[in-house]
Amino acid sequence: MSGARPSWYKPDVGLSMRMILTIFLLGAVYVVFGVVLNYLGVPLALLIAIAALIAFVQFFFADKIALLSMGAQIVDEAQAPQLHEMIGRLAAQANLPKPRIALVNTSLPNAFATGRSKNHAVIAVTTGIMTKLEPQELEAVLAHELTHIINRDMLVMTIAAFFAMVAGLIVRNFFFFGGGFGGGYGRRNDNDNGGAVLAVILLVSIVVYAISFLLIRALSRYRELAADRGSALITGDPSHLASALLRISNDIQRIPDRDIREVHRAQTVNALWIMPVVKANSMMSLLSTHPSTEERVRRLQQMQLTMEQSQRF
Repeated sequence: MSGARPSWYKPDVGLSMRMILTIFLLGAVYVVFGVVLNYLGVPLALLIAIAALIAFVQFFFADKIALLSMGAQIVDEAQAPQLHEMIGRLAAQANLPKPRIALVNTSLPNAFATGRSKNHAVIAVTTGIMTKLEPQELEAVLAHELTHIINRDMLVMTIAAFFAMVAGLIVRNFFFFGGGFGGGYGRRNDNDNGGAVLAVILLVSIVVYAISFLLIRALSRYRELAADRGSALITGDPSHLASALLRISNDIQRIPDRDIREVHRAQTVNALWIMPVVKANSMMSLLSTHPSTEERVRRLQQMQLTMEQSQRF
């Protein structure tokens, strides 16, 4: 690595404010959703029980679910000495406990961080990224993932996803049981048209999902830019992350040459990857959880220029 190497990284204030606002707005949206469902006959006790169960699973097992979905395996220092050395050094520079390290056996170059706190974090990297990036580029990617841990945005994204899961589960169960849920539906809606009630639930669900989708995407895109900035501050050289992003993006654009099952598996954790596994000209790219590679590289190049100018004086 080259350039300034700060021994600590100050969390992004803009990101912190956006996380608080996102959680507040999502909470308000889903409280309204729950009130509507309760009014239409879904027992309050069931709503609370489902929410508590999913919250428990998401908080304590989200990292395990993410790792399991990609077939990631925790590795020790003997199995991956280079990774442990890099992450240990970068974590010390960022004043972080050294996270656990996992390997994903796939040729797709990528990496992600998961966990509920700084003391319960995991950085997962693919075997592909280890072979396709230069050491300094790999360090920049690892610093990006460490920044997600510093900013605690992993936990916020988990909570945001949990809200969406609760809404989806409630709606699916409502339709599956025909709106019964222990008979409350029938008692409250004897004179109502069942089809109209279901239509109201469907409409509310669509609105809730749409608002959640926009809020989560807005937060997710900003958090990636914040992590890019954190990587640049930790390593002192934004150009290495810029070149790494370009390498990863170019490789992902050759997706049609790969096993389609490998691609689909990677897309299950798209929101966590440093680079989403989507085609640049596809519809999915318009709805991506990440800003465009061009925007990220442009910002990093501007940071590089600013750092170089400051070092001259």
